[in-house]
Amino acid sequence: MGYKLKTKSGAAKRFQVKKSGKVKFARAYARHCFLSKSGKVNQRLRGNGHLEPMDAKKVKKELFPYG
Repeated sequence: MGYKLKTKSGAAKRFQVKKSGKVKFARAYARHCFLSKSGKVNQRLRGNGHLEPMDAKKVKKELFPYG
C-alpha cells in the first residue's frame, strides 16, 4: 500500500512553494505596532520575500515531502 506523506504543518503555515521552485515567506515582526517602528523598518517589513536557493532547497527537502 502506498501511504501519503504529511507536510510539516508549521512549514505549511510559514512557507509556500511556487511553481518556479522558489519558496515564498512572510517577513517576521510585521504583525502590529507600526507606529513604534521607524519608516525604514516598515518599508523593509512590507510585502513578501523569497528564500535564497540554498535555504529553499533545505526547506523543500526536509519539510515538504513532495517538493
